Amino acid sequence: MKNTRPLVALFALFLSVCPVASARQGAGFTLEQVLGSPFPSELAAARRGERVTWVFDAEGRRNVWVAEGPQFQARQLTHYDKDDGQELTDLSFSADGNWVVFVRGGDKNRAGEYPNPTSDAAGVKQQVLAANWTTGQVRTLGEGSSPAPSPAGPQVVFSKGEQLWTASLAEPRGGEARQLFNARGSNGSPHWSPDGKQLAFVSGRGDHSFVGVFDTATRTINFLAPTVDRDSAPRFSPDGRRVAFVRRPALGNQPVVFLDDAPDPWAVMVADLDGGRAREVWRSGKGQNDSMPPAGENLLQWAADGRLVFASEQDGWMHLYTVPAEGGAAEPLTPGACEVEHITYTPDRRTIVFSSNCGDIDRRHLWRVRVAGGPEVAITSGEKIEWSPAVTGDAQHLVYFGSDARTPAMPYALPLAGGTPRLLAAQALPRDFPSAKLVVPRQVVFKSSDGEEIHGQLFLPPDARPGVKLPAVVFMHGGPIRQMLLGWHYLYYYHNAYGLNQYLASRGYAVLSVNYRSGIGYGRAFRMAPKRGARGASEYQDIVAAAKYLRSRDDIDGRAVGLWGGSYGGYLTALGLARDSELFAAGVDLHGVHDWSQRISGASWIDYGNRDAQKTALESSPVASVSKWRSPVLLIQGDDDRNVSFSQMVDLARRLREQNVEFEQLVFPDEVHDFLLHRHWLAAYHAASDFFDRHLKGQR
Repeated sequence: MKNTRPLVALFALFLSVCPVASARQGAGFTLEQVLGSPFPSELAAARRGERVTWVFDAEGRRNVWVAEGPQFQARQLTHYDKDDGQELTDLSFSADGNWVVFVRGGDKNRAGEYPNPTSDAAGVKQQVLAANWTTGQVRTLGEGSSPAPSPAGPQVVFSKGEQLWTASLAEPRGGEARQLFNARGSNGSPHWSPDGKQLAFVSGRGDHSFVGVFDTATRTINFLAPTVDRDSAPRFSPDGRRVAFVRRPALGNQPVVFLDDAPDPWAVMVADLDGGRAREVWRSGKGQNDSMPPAGENLLQWAADGRLVFASEQDGWMHLYTVPAEGGAAEPLTPGACEVEHITYTPDRRTIVFSSNCGDIDRRHLWRVRVAGGPEVAITSGEKIEWSPAVTGDAQHLVYFGSDARTPAMPYALPLAGGTPRLLAAQALPRDFPSAKLVVPRQVVFKSSDGEEIHGQLFLPPDARPGVKLPAVVFMHGGPIRQMLLGWHYLYYYHNAYGLNQYLASRGYAVLSVNYRSGIGYGRAFRMAPKRGARGASEYQDIVAAAKYLRSRDDIDGRAVGLWGGSYGGYLTALGLARDSELFAAGVDLHGVHDWSQRISGASWIDYGNRDAQKTALESSPVASVSKWRSPVLLIQGDDDRNVSFSQMVDLARRLREQNVEFEQLVFPDEVHDFLLHRHWLAAYHAASDFFDRHLKGQR
């Protein structure tokens, strides 16, 4: 019976052959080399002075790094020396800048288990820690996450369970953490007043939520204008006298119509702390573009001179707007057919620095704009990619992460007054990183079957010869609210994916990375495409169009086109193999969704009249077309996946066996969705490369 070839029975078996795998290389570099650069994240600046901090993930060894202007000599502050799968997140500075507060370890799953991808028999924890700037000494503040250091003292508040806890950096060993207060509901999202005397938070109560303010002196809680609605994102004004927050209407028992994209209206509220009176200062419209955008921390912030800044897609693109705190008309700050992504403020709160794809839609560059209005001014441009800006506390330097097609993500510092960017931590980049051997992907634009323009990045082998037809691979990102770029990516998952695409190109493949509809970067209408995903799989036509584009090229062997992707990209991989095995010769599916109907099969969905939605979801799934599936596939997933249930892979494997479809599998016990162990990425990508070699090159 040829339908299944177990790639490994246990991961240890793969490790036994890993030395052989490590020696494989394409045009002069190995997979280990191209994935060997440290990935930076979590950039933060101190409130005063020129201290900055970030995390480097160096082949799974995650550590806090720091630098201080004006020279910005970078150094490693912590010294975790193992690929142990324990994340470092939520970096921030203490009020005096002498401690870097961070979280080590990931969140619990629904069963209450922390991520433990090494299967450590002793177990693991998620802890709030603090590292001393001078000595590197690390203190444990307590079990928890989401730390918020006080802006005026040594206190650090953090989340533990559904309550807020506190610990002091003034204690020799960090002190003993204690619960800050007792309150009903799930309490989180802490935000300090500027003087550190009050703390705003969100209290989730199931079908409604309140914004509360805790007074540290009187130990009392004041809920701001409580209603049946859903309040969130509290922000203190610079003078500490008011709190702005977001209000969304209550849903109650309102039926959820899955097939519709119903508008999600919202409003900006401002409450005076004297008496807790709140007034609405801005309200969205009622159209789909007026819905609350997926803007995260950028959704609502206070600026100087009594103004608020918020994100909105009311013109069809993600942009920033400003409105007086007393109410009035919202004024656009960043107009245009482009989108704002990462933002920060100068210390005086009068200027916003942001990343955007304005003028360069498949990259990111840094811009600045005055809150009072005026034109946006480009800070960076060209063929590099820049993101995650942070302004130093003395307003002298802008620190950010940057990359290009050949240079991986690294931190940089740039004088705000102008000058040349300074590369930080150059010593952290391995000497054998193969920058010079990487290819520069080409921007390609092709039309889908309905006329929609689709952007992609085409990687061609550096040694491709005229007249020689190449095997090809279509890559699809996950999300789906993601966008691949013309260089190394700003997200760890896609940094790795870009590395694999480069490696495949070095091994003789043409790789087309596709920014299919339902992704970001091209406007809300593109992201919220009708009949996408479980509503009809409309984005699949873009993948077919990508394959047809490749087949139309004289340098591509149309019989040897494969596809690969993870998460939502894994879904599209499986959909391509199920519907069009004649078009796609093989595929690698990492933790993909294979049956959308499993996600809306609960009784509540059916009670709300979603029987048609469940039928549509099934028809939009790979399992609906499994009877036509002929091409071989490699399935890869961790069984502690918190994003896509491992049962999706189990169910698909059963169906493929029944259809006698050849498949291979690579399972990582206790691993999560976005693999935490670097060695798991290497194992998965080596398996993918070998699989394509056998099924795309081997069949030619």
